Amino acid sequence: MKQYRIDELRLPEYDKIKKYLDDNFSLSDFGGLYWIPLDDYLLTDLQASHAECRPFFFAVELEETYISFELLVRTKAKIRCDCIVYATEAQRNWLIRLVDSMFEQLDIIA
Repeated sequence: MKQYRIDELRLPEYDKIKKYLDDNFSLSDFGGLYWIPLDDYLLTDLQASHAECRPFFFAVELEETYISFELLVRTKAKIRCDCIVYATEAQRNWLIRLVDSMFEQLDIIA
């Protein structure tokens, strides 16, 4: 699985990140997994045409020593569909900028 992972987190960093994720994104039914919604303007033509699959998300796994952002753009509506694909360059860059902004706001150097 392709992912953007930041490891060697310390407990105070984990606590800050967890609070941020809890306050800003939805928690999945599985502990430690969050959903970050992808902005519609970033959807591929295929993703945009699949109204029944919207919204699209990046899955995020948070553990005490790391945070991992899956680079697979997913939907909660279906397990398999042609619109569930790895992020485009623009989608990936959007996610990395979001992560960088989150870490900057939380005063975490990664």
